[in-house]
Amino acid sequence: MNTAFAPAVFEHYFPRIDRRVRDILLITVGSLLVALMAQVKIPLPFTPVPLTGQTFAVLLVGAVLGSSRGAASLLFYILQGVIGLPVFAGGSSGLAYLSGPTGGYLVGFVCAAFVVGKLAEIGKDRRFRTALLVFLAGETVIYLCGLPWLGIYIGFSNTLAAGLLPFLIGDAIKLVAAALALPAAWKLLPSSGASD
Repeated sequence: MNTAFAPAVFEHYFPRIDRRVRDILLITVGSLLVALMAQVKIPLPFTPVPLTGQTFAVLLVGAVLGSSRGAASLLFYILQGVIGLPVFAGGSSGLAYLSGPTGGYLVGFVCAAFVVGKLAEIGKDRRFRTALLVFLAGETVIYLCGLPWLGIYIGFSNTLAAGLLPFLIGDAIKLVAAALALPAAWKLLPSSGASD
């Protein structure tokens, strides 16, 4: 079955829920998960980019919701922040935050959720090794969007030292955790697409 995890769960356990209602629920819950994980913030004195739990949530939202719902969930998350809800890192919000040094990472979240979701829809999240590659692709997309944007603010010669290198160990841990979680979750779902 070519689907992501959460829609498969809904179809299996709640077959009578209208698809539009299901999609709205999934998109909203995904955005709230990212907002919650954004509150896990550790500022670093040498960079405007904090350590957060956001990327872990972004990867899971993409894989669990699929490409369209995952990207929509992250767009909804950004919209919530732009209109003033305290959903960005450490309770920040507003258009100024989105257009600031970390705005590229936020844009990257949408793109990463789409890419991870697309790979999950074709079953690449079902085994640890392939799931690890799926989440690595998502992380790469986030950095491809975030680093050039950050470079505009701090200078391109400082970008890797301030926007990538301090986060590699934490990101590796998040990748492994996500790659362990999804295949295990698929094994819990009865027969509807749980195999490769």
